[in-house]
Amino acid sequence: MFDSIIDPTVGAPGNDRGRTALAGRPAQLNGLRLGLLVNTKRNAADFLEEVAAALESEYGVTTVLTRTKPSIVHPAPPEMLEEFRGETDVVVVGVGDCGSCSASAVADGLQLEAAGIPAAVICSDAFRVSADAMANLQGTPGYEYVTTAHPVASLSREGVRERAVAALPEIVGMLTRPAAAVAS
Repeated sequence: MFDSIIDPTVGAPGNDRGRTALAGRPAQLNGLRLGLLVNTKRNAADFLEEVAAALESEYGVTTVLTRTKPSIVHPAPPEMLEEFRGETDVVVVGVGDCGSCSASAVADGLQLEAAGIPAAVICSDAFRVSADAMANLQGTPGYEYVTTAHPVASLSREGVRERAVAALPEIVGMLTRPAAAVAS
């Protein structure tokens, strides 16, 4: 029997980590090296592949690194983040399509930002509360991420493509705008 409910988004009292400094943004994406950080949620890889294809054809990036996290609920392991740091200029993270994977995607985005890599995190709109709670826990309330309609997991490939194309302008804006503009 449980004596209490444990809320993983509640930080220890006196969280003094401070706000995560976001990475500087390039003026444009042309010629940059793109990384994709995929969780194991159904359609996440397809969604990010569609985003990458559009970024390559419309904005001149080159996808150089795609990694799938070993766990949907935990942040990417340090060695995976080191690969992104060494090989990419910008990273797209996703797709947060459940509560725990949305929180984890935001944690990943903030770790990439802290490492100096601009990141665009994608979460489905039904899990903004989880994503926002993780941003608050990490000391960065108001952290912005791209939302797409829920669900993503049950979409056809054409539905995934449509959602990815619809999210593209916001993804580009998040990767290229000044990092100082973080408040929602």
